Amino acid sequence: MASGSRTVLLAALAANLLIAITKFGAAAITHSSAMLSEAVHSLVDTSNEVLLMYGTRQAARPADDAHPLGHGREYYFWAFIVSLLIFAIGAGVSTYEGIRHVMNPVEMEDPRVNYIVLALAAVFEGISWAFAFREFRTRKGERGYLEAAVQTKDPSTLIVFLEDSAALIGIAIALAGTYAAQKLDDPVYDGVASIAIGVLLGIVAVFLARENKKLLIGEAARPALERSIGDLARADPAVQDLNGMLTFQVSPMQVIAALSLHFHDGLDSDAIEDAVERLEARARERHPEIIMLLVKPQRPLAYRRAVEDRKRWHDPDSA
Repeated sequence: MASGSRTVLLAALAANLLIAITKFGAAAITHSSAMLSEAVHSLVDTSNEVLLMYGTRQAARPADDAHPLGHGREYYFWAFIVSLLIFAIGAGVSTYEGIRHVMNPVEMEDPRVNYIVLALAAVFEGISWAFAFREFRTRKGERGYLEAAVQTKDPSTLIVFLEDSAALIGIAIALAGTYAAQKLDDPVYDGVASIAIGVLLGIVAVFLARENKKLLIGEAARPALERSIGDLARADPAVQDLNGMLTFQVSPMQVIAALSLHFHDGLDSDAIEDAVERLEARARERHPEIIMLLVKPQRPLAYRRAVEDRKRWHDPDSA
């Protein structure tokens, strides 16, 4: 696991644990539905950081006979579980609590406690958000934020960044609900704020679940990495052309690449083997995350036929 991701997770874990304890205490004192929703939200976030760190440890286990490529996919599995927890517990409990409070409003006691706790939570969340934002901004490079979020291969930083962003927005919603319930003397607004927090968490959870699912079932490596490998292959003196390439992202720092190469005519097997070894060494030197590079010597016509066969296999109706 990259040191930046570990720092982000540790900062988020410490902040969310302190915030969850404080919010639950405030909810018990004030009977605020929005505050209880925020407390559940922070508790879920705390659990999420623990699960992501556990997934990191599991993914780092070495390869064995049953798992010859290692356990890297465990990382994506636990990231997907985290997105489900945000939806099922965070969004579900917040929405349920809000609806219950709207149907049976309970007068808020001493809303000043809410203001103090939410202000402190905003400070702690802001610190955690700053760590996550700095790391996410560094990783995105020249890409846009949405593009980087969709293309990320290490979901931990993205999860913490979106969790903290949702938490800060949720705090603002809870403050608005508390203020409206106090000034208009109507506790229903507190329940409405809780429902809004639930909807916000639901949106975040659905986005994360979609992105983590793509990584879990098998996604290609970054386009920049694919272009780099392709350039290395074409630059080799033994290679006439690159027919095509398949890449598989096994974990945030593990990639498998399979190349179909058209070598120059007249090369013997020793020359081709030397070219493959040379290409593998250069690719791993430039991209240490490549754990396996497979090369298939193939003429362009044979490659096109193989591609068509693969398409028919995936879509029998096209045959």
